[in-house]
Amino acid sequence: MSPAKPREVFIQGVTTDGRIFRPSDWAERLAGAMSCFRPEGSVGGIGAFIGYSPYCVPRVINGIKCVIVNEALRDVELMAWDFVMNFARDNHLQVADACLLPEPGTGKPPKD
Repeated sequence: MSPAKPREVFIQGVTTDGRIFRPSDWAERLAGAMSCFRPEGSVGGIGAFIGYSPYCVPRVINGIKCVIVNEALRDVELMAWDFVMNFARDNHLQVADACLLPEPGTGKPPKD
């Protein structure tokens, strides 16, 4: 039996009262703040800081900016998990448990 895949939480750029969240680059900023949290054994070095963490990535889904947060972040750094979840709560953002389905025939997640 394989271990359960960690769930993904989608923080959507829409408030609970239906307004689009601002600033428009909020998702990139939040994911950028989490960029240093990476899986154990990740390659280090001079360019390692460039790019988003696989645990917290910005995406546009159906025209809505989102940040997809992998629950594995909780095991890597509980305070980072709390930070992103509190960000969503404090800003009244809609949050959903979901998973990205791969594009048919590719096994890759959908493009932005």
